[in-house]
Amino acid sequence: MTTAAAPSHPTVASLLRRADLSLRDLATADTRRLSREVRWVHSSDLADPTPFLSEGLVLLTTGRQFEAVGVDAYGKYVARLADRGVVGVGFGTEVVREGVPSPLIAACRAASMPLFEVPYRTPFIAVARANAEEVAASSYARRTWALSAQRAIALAALRPDGLGATVSELARQLGAWVGLFDAAGELSRQHPAAGLSAETAGALRTEVGAVLRRGARAGSSLRIGDTPFTLQTLGRGGHLRGVIAIGAGDLDREGRGVVTAVIAMAGLALEQHGDLARARGALRAGVVQSLQGEDSAAARRIARDVWGPMPEPPLAVGLTDAGAAWSDAVAEYLEVRADERRGTLFFGRSEDGLVIVAPASRTEVMNDIADRFGCRIGVASPATYSTFARTMDQARVARDRGDGGVTRFADVARTGILTALDTADARALAAAALHPLVEYDRAHGAALHQTVRAWLDADCSHEATARALGVHRHTVRARLAAAEKALARDLTSFAVRAELWAAFQALDPDA
Repeated sequence: MTTAAAPSHPTVASLLRRADLSLRDLATADTRRLSREVRWVHSSDLADPTPFLSEGLVLLTTGRQFEAVGVDAYGKYVARLADRGVVGVGFGTEVVREGVPSPLIAACRAASMPLFEVPYRTPFIAVARANAEEVAASSYARRTWALSAQRAIALAALRPDGLGATVSELARQLGAWVGLFDAAGELSRQHPAAGLSAETAGALRTEVGAVLRRGARAGSSLRIGDTPFTLQTLGRGGHLRGVIAIGAGDLDREGRGVVTAVIAMAGLALEQHGDLARARGALRAGVVQSLQGEDSAAARRIARDVWGPMPEPPLAVGLTDAGAAWSDAVAEYLEVRADERRGTLFFGRSEDGLVIVAPASRTEVMNDIADRFGCRIGVASPATYSTFARTMDQARVARDRGDGGVTRFADVARTGILTALDTADARALAAAALHPLVEYDRAHGAALHQTVRAWLDADCSHEATARALGVHRHTVRARLAAAEKALARDLTSFAVRAELWAAFQALDPDA
């Protein structure tokens, strides 16, 4: 697409087209070089004027610096100008010498530097004035375009789909592809539709996702293949609402002003949408809380009236990490997916994290979320709404016991109940329970800790314990009696024995 904002900047080519200047192109550069912007025109006959020049300038000279110099001097002169960013050279003839020196023409051609002849009847000031007039006209046209573009975008924002219309109008005004990504990093609106290849769209989505994960307000530029992109975040730092991507490189001041206006309008619209989303989120949380109560039917009726039917059992219930920094982004993503999968996906917040409900046969959304956001999700065994509270407990255990990604309760359950003892809390309680034995052994040089452990492992058999320790069974009985006093616990009680055995397992299951 070409820029619809059209007024072009003055170029070497536009100066050459001015009939009133009678400039003659000496064909030393291609069209691309002739199309470079001319920011100013300056004249100098210094052998090295570069300390006094700026980038984007056309230099006019009468050639006095070339008197009594060798051929090599021309090439070095042009090279210095090119390195400084000079975009063209005008040679004034019939002032110092007739015609343009052939070594200068050759040097400019070798460097692809535009060179033109300025006839005697055309004063240098006329060339500078012509360029200044074009600069002023271009600036005025750009400002006029910017005002017109902002007016058109403001009107577009008043349409029913204000965001979509704004994106489309911005694309038309800039003559470039424009896309709006939501807080989950999904492309929600674009113009023109399908304006990017699948490969480019995928790479851009990855870049946008990285920007959103950083969570800071920022503008950035990147290039994907041959296409430059400008990214601008929407929303507050730490609470980004999305990203606007523009398929164009650096914009001038007027272009940036138009984009800034769009960002302000889109940010406001998304904030308003956010207020509505928070209200809907609170309602979703209430539905989740009701599903865990006794009257899940009422919760399902409320959800059906607002979002459509709930997923049909058997259900897969997933639970994400609680209070994670990316939970808002996950909620935004689920909101989009829930609209697409109406009747087969529900979600809402609980005190433990985001709850995701889907048919047991359609759990791919949970894998997608875990991969996309790098979060942990526990998934309960297939269940019904009548067992929702117990199902939530299963999902919580699966999430907390998982190493990352999606963990299913069925996989956790196969590892056995005792694996649940492998927690910091369990080890702390176990150490406290067995501490009296450890202290007694340290004070008396005894072996109560070892004896009680061996006795429990031997199913509380004195004979088997004595054989395992290589002592007499009466020694075992005496040590157990001392252990009862140290622990202040009755070792004939099954509950006491079970608790002590669990404590040994929590501290050293392999001993």
